[in-house]
Amino acid sequence: LLAGCLVPAFAMNQPSPVMPAPAALKPAAGRLAVSPAFTVALRGHADARLRDGLARALRRAEERTGITFGRDARGAYAMAAEPAGASLVIECSGPGPEIPDPSQDESYTLEVTPAQAGLRAPTVIGALRGLETLLQLLQADAAGWFVPAVSVQDQPRFPWRGLMIDVCRHWQPMEVIKRNLDGMALVKLNVLHLHLTEDQGFRIESKKYPRLHELGSDGHYFTQDEMREIIAYAAQRGIRVVPEFDIPGHATSWVTAFPELGSAPGPYVIERKWGVFDPVLDPTNEQVYTLLDGFLGEMAALFPDPYLHIGGDENNGKHWSANARIQAFIREKNLKDNAGLHAYFNNRVHAILAKYGKKLIGWDEILHPDLPVGSVVHSWRGPEGIADATQRGFATVLSNGYYIDLMQPAEQHYLNDPIPPGTKLTPAQQKLVLGGEATMWAEWVSPETIDSRIWPRTAAIAERLWSPQDVRDVPDMYRRLERVSQRLEEAGLRQKSYLDPALRRLAGDQATADDLRALRQFADLVEPVKGYKRGGQQRGATQFMPLTGLVDCARADSAPSRQLAADLKLFLSAPPDASAAQRVAAQLSDWHATAVHLLERLPALSPQLAEAKPLLEALAAAAEAGANLVTLRRKGQEPTAADTAAARAAFARLGEAHAAVEFPAAHTLASLVGPQP
Repeated sequence: LLAGCLVPAFAMNQPSPVMPAPAALKPAAGRLAVSPAFTVALRGHADARLRDGLARALRRAEERTGITFGRDARGAYAMAAEPAGASLVIECSGPGPEIPDPSQDESYTLEVTPAQAGLRAPTVIGALRGLETLLQLLQADAAGWFVPAVSVQDQPRFPWRGLMIDVCRHWQPMEVIKRNLDGMALVKLNVLHLHLTEDQGFRIESKKYPRLHELGSDGHYFTQDEMREIIAYAAQRGIRVVPEFDIPGHATSWVTAFPELGSAPGPYVIERKWGVFDPVLDPTNEQVYTLLDGFLGEMAALFPDPYLHIGGDENNGKHWSANARIQAFIREKNLKDNAGLHAYFNNRVHAILAKYGKKLIGWDEILHPDLPVGSVVHSWRGPEGIADATQRGFATVLSNGYYIDLMQPAEQHYLNDPIPPGTKLTPAQQKLVLGGEATMWAEWVSPETIDSRIWPRTAAIAERLWSPQDVRDVPDMYRRLERVSQRLEEAGLRQKSYLDPALRRLAGDQATADDLRALRQFADLVEPVKGYKRGGQQRGATQFMPLTGLVDCARADSAPSRQLAADLKLFLSAPPDASAAQRVAAQLSDWHATAVHLLERLPALSPQLAEAKPLLEALAAAAEAGANLVTLRRKGQEPTAADTAAARAAFARLGEAHAAVEFPAAHTLASLVGPQP
């Protein structure tokens, strides 16, 4: 039974909570009780990684259930003397790669009966993936905690399922990386891509060239010992770590340390704003390759993954075009143009990486007729880039459509597929699509807010990359996304828990409990502006701007707005749904009361919240106009032309972004009056 047809009656007439949905899931009769007597037995291969992973899983189960499982004299979880008497038997055929690699086998089977659960996997990594499924199946009712009887056969659709975290534009310390690795493991992602160099920062220690991190980081960088700790932490969870050192563009932090390597005279200082900047390494300067050989060799020894990402994106070529010597080099080498020079540079870097046993991966811009065989194209352009790269025989990873920093709803990411239904890619091309990565670019995130920008939407991307292609039920995805968000919080993520302290700070010291409740409801109704609009709304922002405003408390995918859209659709259907009409009326009444309360209280609250006044005024007017139209429709009365005009104006005002936030409900409410005549 395919997970794409998620069973209507999974256990006790409850649908499956598992995310990503398994490749095949079949419910059975009964349930396995989980009590203090719950024990585990290991059969076959058992090593420290498996035992540590099991201990983490059992501890999370204890914290969720309040149950204490048995321990031995050393405090370790007690193992059953014989498999036959264990509640859970884990059987591994072998360890799998000690350092996770692209070929690792992550498959597993899980059989749960009222007597025992059996988890079998070819590798320890597969067993870790199965443990995450088992933890998501754990549930409770009046009779206690249990795992429903079920049969699962599971394996990933794509081998490359990643999350990119930019630690350059805003520094993200090790504790942020570790807790997000825990989140990745929970939803079966297996590649952490760390963007480590950028115009705004150089975030890795170099012992050979210490000026790089000393002059390019403001003191915020990972030491090599810290990076080894991150790599080991990831490996324990079956996750690869792929570093990115962006060259030849986005190179301001490189040339801040070594201005003689730039294509234009220095001096340089690291950037504090966002954008595409001119500084670029000089491919005609042999000293560039001397430094890159030393640095990349040093990094190749630090990072065990077979791939090293060179970025290669957004080189505007201005400094190359303005440099007569560089243009003469292009003519002498018959490179034709700046694109040819970029390809020349990439070939030189490819040779350096090959010398150290590494494979090259870079963004779309590296694609060129001269790109060396075996390179991987990381596509931010989307289907066009995927088709172009695979047609030329290059493997690809998709990130277009997975830019979570753009604050699009989970649905948009979820329905974006590396190999969509009806693809025009040939079977040979499809085999070259390795998977995808969610990308957390860090212009607008701090260590406090980053989890709320990554999660829970990235869980929907994880499902797209793990589960069968036909798992595409959006309402069911949202149902499970809320559940998995709770599991992520339990694992240490802060996408929910950061919000109340942030709202208290935003409201100020005079805020009452009623003020905070109203502000929380208001924050749930707005979303950050989409795409790259925030820069236009908050011009002049730099690395030093505190990310503590209303927009930083807003999150993508407003659940109340989705509920209003669903209810309005039912209400406006023929015949109208009376219960939906009642819910819409109640919701609009609540929104109006919230807006009025906060408008009255604004003078007593923090001055920082004053930017919300136009938004609150727009919400009050739109909620009142919408409620009026709903009341008339429920009475079977037609609104007057004046009513309709006033409502249309109110909804249009609600649709205007302000303070870098917007109301997703504005478009929904506009359906009450229809399009502008």
